[in-house]
Amino acid sequence: MFYGLGLPEILVILFIILLLFGPKRLPELARALGQAVSECRKAVSGRLEVKKESSSEKEAIIKAAKELGVETEGKSLDEIAEEIVKKIKRD
Repeated sequence: MFYGLGLPEILVILFIILLLFGPKRLPELARALGQAVSECRKAVSGRLEVKKESSSEKEAIIKAAKELGVETEGKSLDEIAEEIVKKIKRD
């Protein structure tokens, strides 16, 4: 099943957890585990949103460079941004 663990091994592990924490603490542990998984999912989806924002940031930098007449081909975003700043300081 999971990492080479079969049903008997999983049942033994669950029994040990039950003995260690008791039946009253198990719902709290399950709730905490569920919240941790939920937070993890939110963090992953948050990263995807950040990537979308950085994509629009990239488009904005390239658009500004073209408007200022800065060559963008074959350059990284940092290099383009530096040239934009230099161009603005000169003008």
